[in-house]
Parts: sequence; structure tokens; C-alpha cells
Amino acid sequence: MTTSPAQRLRALLAREGSLVMPCCFDALSARLVERAGFPLTFMSGFSVAAARAGLPDTGLLTVTEMLDQGRSICEAVQIPVIGDGDTGHGNAANVRRTVQQFARAGFAGIMLEDQLAPKRCGHTGVKEVVGREEALDRIRAAVSARAEGSDLVIVARTDARSALAASHGEAAALDEALWRLNAFAELGAEVLFLEAPRSQAELNRFCLEVPGWRMANMLEGGITPLLSPAALGEMGIRLVAYPLTLLSTAAAAMQDALAELAAGRTPARMLEFAALRELVGFDQYDALLRPDAAP
Repeated sequence: MTTSPAQRLRALLAREGSLVMPCCFDALSARLVERAGFPLTFMSGFSVAAARAGLPDTGLLTVTEMLDQGRSICEAVQIPVIGDGDTGHGNAANVRRTVQQFARAGFAGIMLEDQLAPKRCGHTGVKEVVGREEALDRIRAAVSARAEGSDLVIVARTDARSALAASHGEAAALDEALWRLNAFAELGAEVLFLEAPRSQAELNRFCLEVPGWRMANMLEGGITPLLSPAALGEMGIRLVAYPLTLLSTAAAAMQDALAELAAGRTPARMLEFAALRELVGFDQYDALLRPDAAP
């Protein structure tokens, strides 16, 4: 019997140790993740906003744009894909519909967060999260949609650590973030995500006090210290996400190539045309046109 994307993702999460999860932004980057041997990927909202529209990750893309990008990604690969659902794009009714739409698009999971809309990247100065009840209502709505047949692994994220530090103090902000994650787990969220912890000690506390499968972001140049997947796995982190690695390296490579062209030179480092042609499916396409191709 064929398993669903969510079932395949749960099977991966049930394994021992940590899972390295490079984040993609389009079908091509997702296919490269798959070909490199990684068992899953995540559609990064920051990266999609940048690559699709040249915009910052501040809630400017609509759910329709995210779904359109997500369908292309999910259709291009066989590995499970988690989608960035932001705040759920509205109230509890909107969250429910967003979950339904993400499931129909082919995603294996959806991440939902407790920021006040419009949200922003968690490493760029989050200022506000919604109150506890609204945050819980979002996860309740997602769990309800899952129970009604929109089967997705629900990744529940809190930004309370950053948003409340100035008003409540660092310690109280972390306490509130951990309280929310525990409440999300009690409601049925399967993966818990503390966004932007400031130290290894905070990551350790997250792992000791929050049940379920835990996720961490390793953002180069971000707020959270960069630790190896092995070290994170020993702490109890199951998903190790690299949200901007592919986007950042792609942008750097394009800048270098443009500088070479501007200097009158052909860039030295690039994928050979034959390899690029194969990557995007020309070989398979031509095979279908052969007279002896199976119907």
C-alpha cells in the first residue's frame, strides 16, 4: 500500500539520531537536495520570498503564492517536503483551510508559528507574538484539520523567546516559549520548534523540557550558535534545518559568475551543460518521444 507524504515523514522522524534538512526554495533546489541523498527538505519562506519575488520574509507573499511554489516543489521530488505555513494566514478558520490546502498540494508537513501577522524572519528582530489563547487556537485548528483527513505533520514554532525578551526579560521570555511549546505538544503538534535560542544552554533546556520531536535552525550568521548535526542529535534535536544555506550559496555563486562575465571571462565553476540538461529532465523527455517508447 502506498504511503502518504506525512506517513513517510513520520517514519523518518521515528529513526534514531538527527536528520539534516537543507531547505529549498524552488523545484530545482529541491531536486538537488534529493539527488544529494538527503531524505527530506523544507520549503523556506525566507528563501521563497527572496527567489520568487525579491522580497524580505515579512509576510508579503500570499498563501496562494506559497502554495503555487509548493506544488512545483512537491511534484519535482519523491522525498517528503515540509511547507512554511507562517501564521496560518489569519484566524483559526484560515489556519484550518491553510492546512487543508497544504495537504492537497502534496506537502508532508506544515510549520505554523505564533507571531503577530504580518510575521518576519525569526533572526531579524521579532517584536510581537499573539497571546497564549490565540497561539493555542492556531494549533488546535491545525490538529482538527489533520483529524478530518488533511494529514500533515504539524510543526509548531514559537518566537516568544525573541519577541518578549525586551518586555519580560531574557529568562521569562524563554520560560514563556517553553510553556507554549509544551502546550502545543499537548494539543497534538508532532514537531516542536524553538526559534532563535541564544545559546547551547537554551537548546539543552529546550530538549530537556519539551517532549516530542524537536527541530532547530542552523542559520549561518543568525542568532543561534552553529552546532554540528551530531552534537544536536546528542542533545535530542531530531530535525536540523539549514534554512538559507542553498539560497545564500546560490546568490554568492551568481554574483561571482556575473563578476566574471563583467570582466570579459567565462565563469570557471559551473554545472556542465550536459549535466544541467539531465537535471531538468531533457533525457527523460526525449526518451518519451522515441517510437519504441511505452505508451
